[in-house]
Amino acid sequence: MENFESRVNLTDLTQKVESIKKELATYLVGQADLVDFLIIALLADGHVLIEGVPGVAKTLTAKLIAKTINADFKRIQFTADLMPSDITGTSIYNSKTNDFEFKQGPLFTNIALADEINRAPAKTQAALFEAMEEKQITIDGKTYLLGNPFMVIATQNPIEQEGTYRLPEAQLDRFVFKLIVNYPSLEEETSILQNSHTNKNSMDLTKINPILNKNDIAQLRSTVSNIIIEEHLLKYIAQIVASTRKNPSLYLGASPRASIAILNAAKACACMRGRDFVSPDDIKHVSTPVLRHRVMLTPEKEMEGVNIDTVIKQLVDKIEIPR
Repeated sequence: MENFESRVNLTDLTQKVESIKKELATYLVGQADLVDFLIIALLADGHVLIEGVPGVAKTLTAKLIAKTINADFKRIQFTADLMPSDITGTSIYNSKTNDFEFKQGPLFTNIALADEINRAPAKTQAALFEAMEEKQITIDGKTYLLGNPFMVIATQNPIEQEGTYRLPEAQLDRFVFKLIVNYPSLEEETSILQNSHTNKNSMDLTKINPILNKNDIAQLRSTVSNIIIEEHLLKYIAQIVASTRKNPSLYLGASPRASIAILNAAKACACMRGRDFVSPDDIKHVSTPVLRHRVMLTPEKEMEGVNIDTVIKQLVDKIEIPR
C-alpha cells in the first residue's frame, strides 16, 4: 500500500489547500462546502456559477478565494445596460498615430468575478462564450489571449428575482459547477451576529495572505492531471451522464462536456482528500454540482415542484457502483 500511495506526491497540494481554508475561516462563517468546491474548480481548471439570494456571502466568498491567490483579479458588475465591449474591450481611434488601438476590458485578468451575471441581457452574457471555452477573445478579426490561469467566478440571484435573465444553456454548460448558497443555520447566523458585534470595523480584505501564485496553480493542476482513474470508473462516469438523457423526469440531458467536468472535478476532489486515485465517492460527490445546471426538468415535473438535485441523486444512486 505504501508504494501505491507514493505514486503522486500530494504533500504540497494538501498543505496549500489547508492553508487556504484556514485563511478563509477567519472571515467566513460556514460555507465549508462552497469553499471546497471553489478550490476543486480552481484545481480542475474550471469556471464556477454561484447562485443564492442577496446577502448570503456569494460575492464575498468569491473575492476571498481570489485574494488567496497572488494573481490579477477584476470584478465586473453585470447590469441591464452592460454592453459586450464593456467587458471584452474596444478599439479606440488614436489621432496621433491615425490608427485604432485596442483597450483591454476587465476580462483580461486571471480571476474574473462576474457579479450578478444574470442581470445582463443575453448579448452581453454571450460575450463570455469564447473567453470561457478557449481563453481568448476575438475583436475586429484579431485574437487576444487571456491570462494564464483564467477563471470566471460568476454569481447570480435566483431566476425568480425581478430584473434577471436566464443564462443560455450553451453558457451554463461552460461552468464546471453550479453551487447553491442557502441561508445560514441558526447557529451560524448567531455566530455572524457575534462577529459583527465584536468586530466594530468592517472586514479588511487587504490583510489576507496570498497562498498561491500563478506558478503554484500550474504545478497543482499538473499534479491533478496525474491522478489515476481506473477504466471501470470512466465507464461509471459515462453511465451517469448517459442516464440523464434517458430519464423520464428530464427534458434535457447532459452533454459529453459534463462527463469531462465530472472526471476533472473527481480527480481534484481525490487530491484534496489526500489520494492519488479516484474513488466512486469522489465521482458521486461532484456529480450534483456538475449536472444541476446542465439538465432541465420536464414542464410537468417543474409544475409538480420537483427538485433537480433530488432527481440527480436518485439517478446516480440507481447506477451500480463498479467494484
